[in-house]
Amino acid sequence: MSTLKAQAISTRRLDLLPLHVEHTEEMAAVLSDPALHTFIGGTPDTPQALRSRYQRMTAGSPDPAVSWLNWVIRLRGEACLTGTVQATVSPSCHGLTAEIAWVVGTPWQGRGIASEAARGLADWLSRQPVHTVIAHVHPEHRASAAVATAAGLTPTNEWHEGEIRWHRNIRG
Repeated sequence: MSTLKAQAISTRRLDLLPLHVEHTEEMAAVLSDPALHTFIGGTPDTPQALRSRYQRMTAGSPDPAVSWLNWVIRLRGEACLTGTVQATVSPSCHGLTAEIAWVVGTPWQGRGIASEAARGLADWLSRQPVHTVIAHVHPEHRASAAVATAAGLTPTNEWHEGEIRWHRNIRG
């Protein structure tokens, strides 16, 4: 089975750039606010821990049937990184399923960046051999629910680790 590779994606204001370890320093600052962990738990990674995580992520999944796709979000007009989007693509009984996630640093929140990035990612995935896109959103995280909606996902009645599963069928 061939795995997918992250490719550059451009939207109206953003460039989604494939993640590289060299993004660590800037991303450590972008992701440094403990408030980003309100719904997901944990604390911000140190630059060293983030570098190690990025090394593992860019090395790819140990399972050849699974693709780890990771991007940094670059706000073109300000020439700075603002967050990340990711997709884990794996086989399911209905074809390939992409589980997506996003995070935007606190200074850039409320500007539609996460919605635009997630929509760009979902649109890119729709041009790949992906059948379904899913995301898991904390039931109290209204901003993340708005991002999932912008990406064309709808909530289901399914729960996963305290979060609601959102779903978008690309191919029926």
